[in-house]
Formats: sequence, structure tokens, C-alpha cells
Amino acid sequence: LRRLRPVRVPGSGSDGADSPVASAAARGSSPLLSPDQLLAPLELQTFRDYGQSCYAFRKAQESHFHPLESLARQPQVTAESRCKLLSWLIPVHRQFGLSFESLCLTVNTLDRFLTTTPVAADCFQLLGVTALLIACKQVEVHPPRVKQLLALCCGAFSRQQLCNLECIVLHKLHFSLGAPTISFFLEHFTQERVEAGQVEVSEALEAQILARGVAELSLADYAFTSYVPSLLAICCLALADQMLQVPCPVDLRLGKHPEAALQDCLRKLQLLVAINSTSLTHILPLQICKKCSLSPSLK
Repeated sequence: LRRLRPVRVPGSGSDGADSPVASAAARGSSPLLSPDQLLAPLELQTFRDYGQSCYAFRKAQESHFHPLESLARQPQVTAESRCKLLSWLIPVHRQFGLSFESLCLTVNTLDRFLTTTPVAADCFQLLGVTALLIACKQVEVHPPRVKQLLALCCGAFSRQQLCNLECIVLHKLHFSLGAPTISFFLEHFTQERVEAGQVEVSEALEAQILARGVAELSLADYAFTSYVPSLLAICCLALADQMLQVPCPVDLRLGKHPEAALQDCLRKLQLLVAINSTSLTHILPLQICKKCSLSPSLK
């Protein structure tokens, strides 16, 4: 597990002095929306009609889209360089106001491509912004423009290089891009517990926001690539419930994962939060930071 390093985002106006995800906080805004701004109202009727069938379909796709040992074939790309790249991409995605779904798809595209093709160290940043562009084209109404992404790389790459790499990535992934993400499963588990009447809507949304923050930290850490998104999502939500002292915490059995895998993931998430507590406070709304303990003790 790694502490995320401070990274400067070109043009952000922040030197990243406190954390790699501090650029938005330095501008006086919370990167993650507050509960009254997020999912208001929950579309529970849509969930009642299609939620379980959609969940079953996405859950069945996990193994197909889950990259295993993505760095095994990479002589020049290490877990540390992956962490550095994603610690840079995280504030970049926030600077553009992109969704958490876009970030999750970016990481999935990046890791899946790494399982197929050795990447030179001097092209790794280009791969990162290419993966971000591909992800944004899927889910964002207004994806970043190519010239904006190239500007973030300080002119190190040309438009033609990015477009060529985009074609290579799409070919290597066989244009199979709609991966199930942590974002999707967090949304599903949140709606499921609200529909079941286990928690108040406000409590569920606060837990979801905190869980997203924890999940965001995990995306940059190679140690968490061994876990499928649904397992990571339920563990992030369970940890968020504990930190917020939610009276009726989420049932870990919802994802139907082995107990040993759940406990192992929870322990690693606990350590990740302890190491990166400062970074986490920078990406959470102030009211949630005040409510939660950033030194959770799992029992």
C-alpha cells in the first residue's frame, strides 16, 4: 500500500502541497458533492423495475473485464509509476469536472491495455490521457478536447500520437469498453439499502460519498487490482458505514463474495485510509469530514 504523492496539475493553480488530490480543495471547493447535491432524488422506481436484473448482468461481466496482474508483462512500468500516473490523473479528472464513473473506466481501460501490450516508460503518460479520453467519450456529455489533454502533458505528445494510440487501445481491447465499475456497484448497493428501508436516504448518500473517496484512493494502488469492482465497492461502503457510525451497516453478504476475501480487502482499505487520511479529507465535503473518524478500527 502506498501514500499518494503530491502531484502538480498543469494549469490548476495548485502546487499540490498537501496531497495529490488537493487541487480542487486549494481552489476552495469540494471535489465530491455534498449529499443534498448528489442523487437527489434517488430514482427508486427505476431501481425497482430494473435494478436487480441490471446488477446480475453487470456482475456476470466482472470476470471478463477484470485485468489480472496487469504489470506482469511490463518491463518499464512499475506499481510505483502506475501510482504516480493515477495520482496525476485523479486531480486531472476532477479539474475537468468528470464523473467517478469516468475515472473508474479510465483505470480499467489502462490496466486492461497493460495486460496486452508492453508500454515504454516515456509513453505511459500518453496512455493515461488516452484512456481518460476513451472513458469520457462513453459517459460524459462534454468530454475533454484532445488539445486540452495534450496541454496537460506540456506539449510532450502530438495530436497524431494520441489518436494513433487511441486506435491501438481500441483494437487491443476489441472495442469492448463497457466494464462494470466500482461506481456502478456503489450506486446499486446504496439504492438497494434505501429501498429495503435499512437506512435514511441522507445516511445512505453520505456513506456513498465517503465510500467513493475511499475507492478513489484505492484506484491508484496496485495492491487493489486483484479485487473485482463489486467486492471493492461493498468493502468501501462497509468501511464508510463504520467511519460514519451508521446504525445499520451494509450487509457484506450482498455481493456474495468469500468471507476471507472480504476481510482481506477491508484490512487493506483500513490501512490505505490511515496512510492517506490527509488526502481523503481534501476530497470529501466538510460536513462528512466532521462526522467520520479517519482512523477506523475494524472489528
